[in-house]
Amino acid sequence: MEKLKRAVAIHDISGVGKCSLTVALPIISSAGIECSVLPTAVLSTHTGGFTGFTYRDLTEDMPSISDHWQSLDIKFDAIYTGFLGSFQQLDLTGKFFDTFRTDDNIILVDPVMADNGSLYSIFKPEFASGMLKLCSQADIIVPNLTEAALLTGTPYNPGPYTRLYIEKILKQLSSTGPKKVVLTGVYFDREELGSATYDAITGEISYAFAGRIPGYYHGTGDVFGSVLLSALMNGFTLSEAAAIAVHFTASSIKKTAAAGTDIRFGVNFEQTIPELIEALKKD
Repeated sequence: MEKLKRAVAIHDISGVGKCSLTVALPIISSAGIECSVLPTAVLSTHTGGFTGFTYRDLTEDMPSISDHWQSLDIKFDAIYTGFLGSFQQLDLTGKFFDTFRTDDNIILVDPVMADNGSLYSIFKPEFASGMLKLCSQADIIVPNLTEAALLTGTPYNPGPYTRLYIEKILKQLSSTGPKKVVLTGVYFDREELGSATYDAITGEISYAFAGRIPGYYHGTGDVFGSVLLSALMNGFTLSEAAAIAVHFTASSIKKTAAAGTDIRFGVNFEQTIPELIEALKKD
């Protein structure tokens, strides 16, 4: 039997509300991959649509966790980062990359810091430069179009987009360090929404789309990134993995809309996991 692969997810965790670790851990595990976690903060709920939530910062714990794992000679086949709440966490995560990087593992950074044309209110404008430094250390980055604009220092374009524009952004992002880029929130018309990928090693650019579903659903970026990594670790190419992630995310949103779930709590990805397991089967 093939050796079980291990990924580590460096994200915060919310007790209620499906995003970050409450998404990454079950999705990656369901894909047949051991998912270790390095929690950066603990919240009672996520911050989208909720007020009065509790927040405990775990920045001070991150170095000791890393040191303990290093003392045990723990190896990771992938390192996956999501929301990081401060420059200190960016720096600690960069050091974690230096410590646990190998010739064979994947470092995937989702530069969670902005959406809908705006930097998250908790961040100062210079945070983007710190995130850019972290992205330069990654093998793969997964920004949305707002984050891509901040990382490349270009004005935000709300779309619809052209292929020429998307492909220029993909190459600009790759020129900052990562050899592979997956851009989310791509659309050329009002009917479909999806992703674009660029592999600087092969020069391949690909697109994956699904039907657009009205509304804004929290946690879908974390769902997408977790499925993308799961598919890559199961041997799929970048373009194949992005297509699997697009369709899984869209299917989860459809189930959420059909059930009338309060969108503050995230999408019903749990009901879509059987589809992921089927999609990851290889002939």
